[in-house]
Amino acid sequence: MATRADYLKLHFIVFLWGFSAILGKLVSIPTMEMVFFRALLACLGIGLVIILTKGTFQVTSRNFIYLILIGFIVALHWVCFFGSGRVANVSVSLVGFATNSLWTAILEPWMNRTRIKKFELVLGFIVLSGLYIIFSFDFQYKLGLTLGILAGLTSAVFSIFNSKMVRTIPSFTITFYEMMGCFVGLGIFLPIYKFIWAPEESMLYWPTLLDWIWIATLAGVCSVYAYSTAVELMKKISVFLIQLTLNLEPVYGIIMALIIFGSSEKMGTNFYVGTGIIMTAVLVYPYLRKRFDQRAALKQSAS
Repeated sequence: MATRADYLKLHFIVFLWGFSAILGKLVSIPTMEMVFFRALLACLGIGLVIILTKGTFQVTSRNFIYLILIGFIVALHWVCFFGSGRVANVSVSLVGFATNSLWTAILEPWMNRTRIKKFELVLGFIVLSGLYIIFSFDFQYKLGLTLGILAGLTSAVFSIFNSKMVRTIPSFTITFYEMMGCFVGLGIFLPIYKFIWAPEESMLYWPTLLDWIWIATLAGVCSVYAYSTAVELMKKISVFLIQLTLNLEPVYGIIMALIIFGSSEKMGTNFYVGTGIIMTAVLVYPYLRKRFDQRAALKQSAS
């Protein structure tokens, strides 16, 4: 059963993820290299945490492969998310990413073979309408928005998978192998990317000292802590509520981006209207979920 502290913790990690978009913008090396080094540091960091807390690295061969493959999805998510911020801006990246609640409402019932809850689907579309209003003032960043939406889709996919894995595997162990999978996946893809899509960037870009500081912060705070905490919260909070709360990430991130980057992130009236719609959906969800669970319990007891 989730407590108030659990919900506060959820909002805190959402704030951290909103800030990660800003950190990604501050790193000077290309997105692929940034994600590659972030995954490496995150894997080493979470491995150290497991050793210090006397956790376990032990998983079955099947689960090992499964977690590595989920790590590939995480890699795609990060590349899309940070790539969106690079080709557009932080605001566009975060707005596209917030479609994850809609993707979750569609994918979770299908992947878990459960009934679609109509109110979750409705709330997902309400969130989508809020995002449309936010973005309707400017459509010049089509590629950036597309990458942001792909980031939302991949976020929904690996969150649904993780909600299953966390039932039998410790959250730190899950995070360790997924960060390893992210690192390995990018290690395989990076040479292919540079050879086919970016031959002018054939060399591997190494981070500067300041880049290492930003990447280490991304790895330690936004990956090791926030990612593991999110996986742990999946034991108590539904995937859809986590994904719906993640829609506050654009709110936190865009406000911070506006403060840090100034006029390049300035929002109009559309932003505040859309933000209000998103926040309303987030606040209404717990009430609707409680009503739905009560009705389901009554039907079950009556039968």
